[in-house]
Amino acid sequence: MSGIHVRLGSMNWAVFTTTEPELAETVEERFRAFTHHTLATLRKDGSPRTTGLEVRFLNGELWLAMMPDSLKARDLLRDPRFALQANHGPGTDMGGGDVRVSGRAYEVEDAAVKAAYAEEVEPPEPFHLFRTELTEVVRTFVEDEKYLVVQVWTPGEQVRTLKRT
Repeated sequence: MSGIHVRLGSMNWAVFTTTEPELAETVEERFRAFTHHTLATLRKDGSPRTTGLEVRFLNGELWLAMMPDSLKARDLLRDPRFALQANHGPGTDMGGGDVRVSGRAYEVEDAAVKAAYAEEVEPPEPFHLFRTELTEVVRTFVEDEKYLVVQVWTPGEQVRTLKRT
């Protein structure tokens, strides 16, 4: 996908990694640790829908790809808001914490961008491709076996860290 530089706005993954590189690295590691994650979207009646999904971090973007006319794709086409929870894996070891990304997902209609993505990732064809715009990134973890730590990032703000015993 080199040579293709498309930005939705000032809240894409690249901006997050530039402003908060340490948290971004941890979040990416959590998503890369497993293939399948949980995507929450909004149904037509406004109720939540959760489904499995693979995600990709490529060229400064967090991409969501899905089968044509899947319910989650229809949800995002109707209402772009989403929450994406990283798979924490089996057992209780959360190594690196529990991470969630929230935002809006917009379908990519540019054929060149989709072709470049397909060349890099080789998804089953045809497919919907969504580029994400971040509204919040949250990491929750246990520190020193006694503190619950929550890190929250929102665009235009520094990471806020909350600790509870």
